[in-house]
Amino acid sequence: MAKIGFIGLGAMGTPMARRLVAAGHDVTTWARSGKTIDGAEQADSPAALARMCEIVIACVSDTAAVEQVVFGTGGVAQGAATGKLLIDHSTIHPVATRGFAERLRATGMGWVDAPVSGGVAGATNGTLIAMAGGEANDIARAEPVMKAYAQRITHLGPNGAGQAGKVCNQLLIGAAVAAVAEALSFAARFGVDAARIPDALAGGWADSTVLQRHARMMARAEPDNIDGRLMLKDMDIACDMGRATGTPMPITTAVAELYRLMIAQGHAAAGQIGLIKLYEKTGAR
Repeated sequence: MAKIGFIGLGAMGTPMARRLVAAGHDVTTWARSGKTIDGAEQADSPAALARMCEIVIACVSDTAAVEQVVFGTGGVAQGAATGKLLIDHSTIHPVATRGFAERLRATGMGWVDAPVSGGVAGATNGTLIAMAGGEANDIARAEPVMKAYAQRITHLGPNGAGQAGKVCNQLLIGAAVAAVAEALSFAARFGVDAARIPDALAGGWADSTVLQRHARMMARAEPDNIDGRLMLKDMDIACDMGRATGTPMPITTAVAELYRLMIAQGHAAAGQIGLIKLYEKTGAR
């Protein structure tokens, strides 16, 4: 097996890296927080990690964070060499991804953008789905590694296409979460036990993973494990790509403003499901 480097041990990265170790890979990690995981070595910097490893995986918070760990001082690019490969599981801007891939490829190192969906549970259970962009030979190298934590990997096109797929994923989730919050608020105001809505709608056309997971969390006032500011970041990327491609996005624009309001009111810690906080005064729970 190839020697694997993993950068970013946050809510998603930690279980993904643990699954690589459990699958028998030789794993070295680096995290800005200094966090480590059992069974893996620790590198002093992303550059040192890249020198040690054939394949480097990154799972960090945003576009700026990816640029820093790859091209900043002590970044991956300083340890890059021909034949090495970077797999980026971060959710970042598709256009920036294309530029990053070109810059890294100039060192001889390939780039696969492969944002994932399925949340912490999917990362823990190895059931994530990955939307991949990059050259076919790089995807072929990445797939056996990614199968430690992803049940399906879809090659959507050249670099940036994986991130474009994640834009589609996030705008659909954002719209669904907003609709669920609105539906539960209405049910509660009409005197219906909102906590029973997911069971009532299960199996019908309105049923979905978002309904079954997020609605139940909303009803229990249980915070998500993903910071709400990350969801706003994703909505803003989607809106920006809408402008760049001339694609009207009225629904996504409205959802972005709802998240912006939620965060302004101090509810970022509630995560994706925090939109229900906007309805608290209406008795949504």
